[in-house]
Amino acid sequence: MKKTLSFLSSHKKECVLGPLFKLIEASFELMVPLVVASIIDKGILKGDTRVIYSGCITLALFAFIGLLLAITAQYFSAKAAVGFGTKIRHALFDKIQSLSFTELDRTGTSTLITGMTGDINQVQTTINLVLRLFLRSPFIVIGAMIMAFTIDFRAALIFAGVIPVLCAVVFGIMLGTVPLYKKVQSALDKITTLTIENLEGTRVIRAFCSEDKETESYADVNSKLNHLQRFAGKISALLNPATYIIINMAIILLIYTGSVRINVGDLSQGDLVALYNYMSQILVELIKLATFIISINKAIACSGRIEAVFDMEPSVKDGTGIETASNDTAVEFDGVSLTYSGAGEASLEDITFTVNKGDTIGIIGSTGSGKSSLVNLIPRFYDATKGSVKINGIDVKAYKIDDLRNKIGIAMQKSVLFKGTIKENILRSKPDASDEQIKEAIAMAQASDVISSKKLGLDEMIEQGGTNLSGGQKQRLSIARALVRKPEILILDDSSSALDYATDAALRNAIKGLSYSPTVFVVSQRTASVRHADKIIVLEDGKICGIGTHDELLASCEVYKEIHQSQE
Repeated sequence: MKKTLSFLSSHKKECVLGPLFKLIEASFELMVPLVVASIIDKGILKGDTRVIYSGCITLALFAFIGLLLAITAQYFSAKAAVGFGTKIRHALFDKIQSLSFTELDRTGTSTLITGMTGDINQVQTTINLVLRLFLRSPFIVIGAMIMAFTIDFRAALIFAGVIPVLCAVVFGIMLGTVPLYKKVQSALDKITTLTIENLEGTRVIRAFCSEDKETESYADVNSKLNHLQRFAGKISALLNPATYIIINMAIILLIYTGSVRINVGDLSQGDLVALYNYMSQILVELIKLATFIISINKAIACSGRIEAVFDMEPSVKDGTGIETASNDTAVEFDGVSLTYSGAGEASLEDITFTVNKGDTIGIIGSTGSGKSSLVNLIPRFYDATKGSVKINGIDVKAYKIDDLRNKIGIAMQKSVLFKGTIKENILRSKPDASDEQIKEAIAMAQASDVISSKKLGLDEMIEQGGTNLSGGQKQRLSIARALVRKPEILILDDSSSALDYATDAALRNAIKGLSYSPTVFVVSQRTASVRHADKIIVLEDGKICGIGTHDELLASCEVYKEIHQSQE
């Protein structure tokens, strides 16, 4: 938890003032039983109304001062906790942004979402409690015991015996629940994963009438989470009754011992009431402490998960940067192999080819042949596990990642649009693009009709996930987003699968006529989309089984020939 707490370093003043005001408030609270004892012994028993009135005024003054101190302490504690939550949330988001696809795949979306939301909120809430109770509760418990000794030594021995027993119970239960809450958080991850999958795949689920199956699956995972939470809750729930039993037995013993000593004149009635009040204060504070410790258990588990993300090192490291890169070769793969983290076998093996600047390269193959894996190596979404990928004759690992990706425009296999206007989505590729440049890119992507059909044009809102657009509209806007930056290398990863043949052909012709002549990679399962490419790479089971033009491959590559014939 050390790394997590380091985000409190900029709130040192609040972390000192919050507990300090709480301790001052607690000092006034410890004086209350003595005032009550004085009212009983010197006021009520002796009939001195002046002592009673002055005592009541003193108690009211203590209450008012205590209220002000408590509000001030809460202000500083809340300020520190909220400031901590804001900083760690920003830092965690930045860390997630720095991770490569390998770490994101391994960690999982659900874990990262839970960390950004529930885990940070739990730690933030606990920090607020720590600043208010961590010193106050032990201070009251120890202070009440000391005050009890100042009143009567023999009666105070009961306090000295009870407090160690209570501490043993509280910390014993705490140690038992920490691992349980870690399991609860893991089970919560599974719930989050299942929820995300169901929300994203709701159309598929309904298309195959799988609602009942998904409901049963969710119920099973939810039942396991429920079981873990109930089990952890039962153990945590032992705190309150256990402390109540011990304290109340101590109170019974205290009243019995006190009454005997009052009868023989060794203890006054006011002193016994004061001792009882101190015992009650201990009870209240230990109940608070018990609840507080449960919160700490959860925070420790959550903090561990947050720190696990911070401890991740991205497998794709930033290069040192290069001054100039000049070479007739745009892209070169030299003996490249790729094995995904945790995979049993390589997804790509011994891939070797060279692409000249301005060439259009088609990449085709059956599903799972490694087409997307291949193009993902160019912008370093993944690093090759063997061999090298070069751009302009320079290994991609030598480039600074931002410099490398600024050379590349990519429309991915799954068209992702963000909530916002069409213009805002296009500007993600080039923030300083003018409206004319945006419209030019949209026209090249054959999406002008999408804009003209919208009342607000470029200012039309796109809903989250682009749900108010068709598949073809989303693909064309994704291509426009890639084109607007006028990249040196343009990657279209099966990004026209939802387009009809006429629109697809028009798009290819528009890209071919671009004045800045980018090097284009077209990934597709349709031979019609790649047949006019300068070079076509045919993949099968992660290996190249043919390279050439359309006519050459029809004559020499059986795999390409089969794909082409199946689509005629």
